[in-house]
Amino acid sequence: MLIDWLKAIHIMAAITWFAAIFYLPRLFVYHAMAEDRISRERFQVMERKLYRGIMTPSMIVTLIFGIWMLAANWSVYGGMGWVHAKLVLVALLVGYHHMCLAYLKGFAREENRHDHRFYRIFNEVPVLLLIGIVILAVIRPF
Repeated sequence: MLIDWLKAIHIMAAITWFAAIFYLPRLFVYHAMAEDRISRERFQVMERKLYRGIMTPSMIVTLIFGIWMLAANWSVYGGMGWVHAKLVLVALLVGYHHMCLAYLKGFAREENRHDHRFYRIFNEVPVLLLIGIVILAVIRPF
């Protein structure tokens, strides 16, 4: 019964994390296209609130409950290759999360080095990670 609660909370937090991780780079696209100071300042506020208020807390909850489930069942999951592959993809997603912070800070210092096209491509990376993570968790191919 406990594992079902852990899994439910983990999934809800992961959905929230992905929603934010899809939206923040989209804000970067619009921010990179903004030409007036008021718009740039508004995007800075939106980006900061999304990152600090939703994205990071949901990442932390996702990781805590994921680790808790693994620790509770490591004797079962430890030898399964799909778990290790999923953990690699999750580590890449955490890295992506921190890259978002670096770009957010660059925008805050008005030192953005990329145009909106870069952020449109950057925005697609978590889609690929999501596809891999879900396939590994549900299909368990190996």
